[in-house]
Amino acid sequence: MHWQRDGKDWPHREHSRFVQAGGLRWHVQVFDGGAPPGVTPPNTRAPVVLLLHGTGASTHSWRDVAPLLAQHHTVVVPDLPGHAFTGMPPRGAGSRQLSLPGMARAIAELMKQLGTPPSLIVGHSAGAAIAIRMVLDQLASPRRIVGINAALMPLGGLAGQWFSPAAKVMAALPLIPRLFAWRAQSPAVLAQLLQRTGSVLDAHGTALYHRLVSDRDHVAGALAMMANWDLAQLARDLPKLTVPLDLIVGARDHTVPPADSQKAMLYLPAHSRGTLTVLPALGHLAHEEAPDAVVAHLPRLTGASVAALP
Repeated sequence: MHWQRDGKDWPHREHSRFVQAGGLRWHVQVFDGGAPPGVTPPNTRAPVVLLLHGTGASTHSWRDVAPLLAQHHTVVVPDLPGHAFTGMPPRGAGSRQLSLPGMARAIAELMKQLGTPPSLIVGHSAGAAIAIRMVLDQLASPRRIVGINAALMPLGGLAGQWFSPAAKVMAALPLIPRLFAWRAQSPAVLAQLLQRTGSVLDAHGTALYHRLVSDRDHVAGALAMMANWDLAQLARDLPKLTVPLDLIVGARDHTVPPADSQKAMLYLPAHSRGTLTVLPALGHLAHEEAPDAVVAHLPRLTGASVAALP
């Protein structure tokens, strides 16, 4: 995607900046603890909340959550590598930076460059897996992690055997992202994609996803991420997690089975097993459907007011 063309009316454009870190050109939005954009907040020690979107999304996914948290926090919201306005790694679709450990390290490099070590990491879907990998690999030391419809369990059966190889083939063929982006220009195709999430978005949210999935570079980045993804090792490493993990689940999620969150909790050691909260009326994009409802659970999930995080 091109910032001058596609970013003219991007949500919270005034908070956007472009940063070089870890060999990547990042698009990242920074909300400085309630201060106006570009103004250093009076409380320079405001706790940092890192928000990580899932595969195929972008900073826009947090457009309503970030301002709510930014009333008392410094909130950092990046586009993942190859997504939206963050560049692809120099080595392209086969780069290690698009693997789960690679993305975790790349985001850690970004946070180091920004000087914003997170006190809380909130990840949606694959973003939750990245957050956990960061902690497991000692790349971040948050007080807690919160996963929203977290994609933590590997696919089972034939789907699990064929998913990554198929994604690798598609990511390696330049024609595939172009074809997908061309097909996704149809409102009917996008409607089917969103229907599969179990979520109902407003017109603005739908239009933003239309812009993303119609862009061949963004589609190529999402396919490359899927091609390099391996959740089997993450599942094996969950018993080693050293910080509490809280999970928020939309009961209508058709993308990540809600039962996967229950299963993930069983893998965790007792000291890291946080709260599992089910939101009955929401789907995979719960934080976009009902940002207030999701944010309202964060203080309870963290055991105190979110503003009390050190």
